[in-house]
Amino acid sequence: MLAALTCGFLHHLIPPSVMNFERLHIFLFNLVSGGTLLVYFTENTRSLSRRGLLFLLLSLLFAFCAFMEWYPPTLAIPLLLSAIIESVRVEHFGSCIPYALFSKEESTSRKFHQASLLCLSLGLVISSLAIVNSQYTHWFKLEKLTLDTFFLGFSFPISLISMSVIFALMKSNGGLTAKYLKEISFWIINLGVIIFFLFILANWFLPQVFIASLLFITVSLILYLYWRQGIRLQQKSFLTSGILFLVITSITGIIYIFMEFSSTYTHEGALPLLRMHAFTALYGWNLSGLAVISRHGDFPIRLHSQKVLLLHWLTVLILCPLGFFYPLPAIGAIICYGWLLYTLLFNHGQVDADMISAEDEVLHEI
Repeated sequence: MLAALTCGFLHHLIPPSVMNFERLHIFLFNLVSGGTLLVYFTENTRSLSRRGLLFLLLSLLFAFCAFMEWYPPTLAIPLLLSAIIESVRVEHFGSCIPYALFSKEESTSRKFHQASLLCLSLGLVISSLAIVNSQYTHWFKLEKLTLDTFFLGFSFPISLISMSVIFALMKSNGGLTAKYLKEISFWIINLGVIIFFLFILANWFLPQVFIASLLFITVSLILYLYWRQGIRLQQKSFLTSGILFLVITSITGIIYIFMEFSSTYTHEGALPLLRMHAFTALYGWNLSGLAVISRHGDFPIRLHSQKVLLLHWLTVLILCPLGFFYPLPAIGAIICYGWLLYTLLFNHGQVDADMISAEDEVLHEI
């Protein structure tokens, strides 16, 4: 995770024309770190299993080969990674065909969880086909269908598993209205992002604005539901903070669409907004969910939540965007981010036994 952010600032040392670290920046966080934690969380083991370790090593190899533009290995490795994810999904959900996604009996949390695994496995297979098209066959030629654009899609499964945790920590006695709102949110998020990606490829303005606005409304609805129905556990502050990052991501995305289709648009002029959008999505929203699932068996943990959240917002909203343009803030961002990761992922020592007992009681009721 720390290497991922560092790669986002290496253009200060090595010009992108010599070596472009953007792919490593994306892969190391989304696929390597996020994918491995998804396997770890789904298997629900105390330590990383052999299957999880294999996914970690193969995803690192895939990231390095894609970065070096060694494309022959990148055709096979995603298929192996997809097979690992599918074995985890089928073992956990008990069916090769995801019937449960359409079941009224399945909880929204479990639907998001299975959708996260399914999205990652399908994305890996399609990435292999995208490499074939981009580097060898050239069947489809779309201006925005580049490998770098496609690889950004590995962020979506991480968003879905974060949503799964959020809905798991909501009260289940909210009535039919809350139940229907949760179900609607699930389908809008999943179908909306896929349709939005297709509209981006087609370069259609009004459909992009419509879907982006719909996603913003849905994210705001989820924030409202979690604020009202979220169980009062230590994780709630981290996840609420994560949803707020996602709201900012939605707003910056809508603003960028209007900028892109304006007559005065330039890539350089939109770059600060794009960097803000990317950092809040990856290191704000996605990190909040990954931090919770990585410590799912440890909460409540001994840390000052408000100070940690303040450090998180300072790093993501100020230091990271400034660091993209200036070297000194980049160094500050890496130091603060490393400190944040250490605090979230390796903080030892739980809070007092009374609070642990209270949280266990609440989770048992869920």
